[in-house]
Amino acid sequence: MEFPAIDPVAFQIGPYYDIGPFEVRWYALAYLVGFLLGWGYALRLADGLRKERPYKTDIDDFMVWAIPGVIIGGRLGYVLFYNFSYFAANPLEILQVWHGGMSFHGGIIGVSVAMVLYAWKHKFNVFRLSDVVACAAPIGLFLGRIANFVNAELYGRVTDGPWGVIFPGTDGQPRHPSQLYEAALEGVLLFIMLFVMVRLRLHKTIPGAITGLFLFMYGFFRFLVEYVREPDEQLGLFFEVISMGQILCLPMMALGLAIIIYSIIKKPDDIRI
Repeated sequence: MEFPAIDPVAFQIGPYYDIGPFEVRWYALAYLVGFLLGWGYALRLADGLRKERPYKTDIDDFMVWAIPGVIIGGRLGYVLFYNFSYFAANPLEILQVWHGGMSFHGGIIGVSVAMVLYAWKHKFNVFRLSDVVACAAPIGLFLGRIANFVNAELYGRVTDGPWGVIFPGTDGQPRHPSQLYEAALEGVLLFIMLFVMVRLRLHKTIPGAITGLFLFMYGFFRFLVEYVREPDEQLGLFFEVISMGQILCLPMMALGLAIIIYSIIKKPDDIRI
């Protein structure tokens, strides 16, 4: 099927005098709405903790830490993992985030550092905060992958399936809409799995279990989809078998499994930072 005619620019503001117009893109709106919806859901989860941290005020305060953690970590992750040689030769372009180039793995490292620092400063169990953040993360992941589809980027490999999409700027062959696969798995299905764990109250009884499941299942889903996702042009496949995304998912899955085991064998009060 042909790619639907979707303008990546949601709307324009201006022009005003000699400035503009200022374009607001769907990708930017996905980040904004993802933060807002995730924030609201995290507030609801924190409210259910009652006397345990993170309190609702912690969620409000942590957003100031989380946003730069995601953006800075995501950008630096892309620079280091996916295009280091180019940015080493053009360092000023690292700041030009509006040209695209964000790494989820870098973003999760950035927000994880922010969570550890925030919990350390306020002296409470970091896993209680990370469990809440993990539950909200699939909301942003879903919206981000939909925005990737709208931008006709991060598309899949060639397929002969009837669901193949002919993306603009490619060789004209139908390709897997891998962005939609990731939206369904990393967004919808992962959100449901973590929601069930919340209903089982595991974020209260076994701090860290939800965090570990999020890391493991995201890594697992991403690893699978990478088999039908077009590798990054500047990197290709390592050993003609595995992509950079899959390489980064392996330690992520291992860490998730380790956190699940650790959180089960440790009593909640023993888990400190």
